[in-house]
Amino acid sequence: MTSSGLAPRQDGGAALRLLRDGDLSIEGRLVDASNTTLRGVLTLDGATARCVYKPVRGERPLWDFPDGTLAGREVAAFLVSAASGWDLVPPTVLRDGPFGPGSCQLWIDEPDDAEPLVGFVPADAVPPRWFPVAAARDDDGTAYALAHADDPRLARLAVLDAVINNADRKGGHVLVGPDDRLYGVDHGVSFHVEEKLRTVLWGWAGRQLPPDAVETLDRLAVQVAGPLGDDLADHLTIGEITELAARIGRLREECRFPQPSHDWPAVPWPPV
Repeated sequence: MTSSGLAPRQDGGAALRLLRDGDLSIEGRLVDASNTTLRGVLTLDGATARCVYKPVRGERPLWDFPDGTLAGREVAAFLVSAASGWDLVPPTVLRDGPFGPGSCQLWIDEPDDAEPLVGFVPADAVPPRWFPVAAARDDDGTAYALAHADDPRLARLAVLDAVINNADRKGGHVLVGPDDRLYGVDHGVSFHVEEKLRTVLWGWAGRQLPPDAVETLDRLAVQVAGPLGDDLADHLTIGEITELAARIGRLREECRFPQPSHDWPAVPWPPV
């Protein structure tokens, strides 16, 4: 650990200890977030790191998710990601803070030269090996495409989103860290028992899952029935864990990326 922060994959255990036990001071608020989202600094035994702290009391009530459960869902997404071996969600814990209990997640700094993997591009200039997902026009009528890269890291994130039933995968929730690893953040509206998948990562819809994803689903199925399921029970209902296992089973049986639903908006707003 250094004063500049922690690499989530390199020292995950130390990161979790710092998140759980470190002194938490608030630097400021992320004003674009719909729920209270604060950036803080953690210190413990001479180590420091930035974090994202989302207090339960700052959660906006939603019609389709029980009040006060979003922080726990953030932690549940991390637990599933860690169990998958893909480590796509930064270390996240539930802890007390200056504004009461909430989720606390390791902050990911994106390098200034990080190449975006999702965004709006001119409709007639979609980059090679990118998938157009939706059409759009700006205020002047210029045509754009919402698109994302055909990147295996993104494909893994798309599988994880299908597993956790993520209802809000925006482009801005996809980060590339200084270690060139991809991370997904903002998973508070996940794990619903009804189909809620809403994402910008539809480029692989209906395509066959890669072999490593199939192996990961097999591993997750075993773990949800065992220790992972026990850990998730602190944050999700029995029904939500049961449906999680069912989604994993359906994905494994079909071996294909899911298709957009006709009963639920397929792309979040705003998408990036």
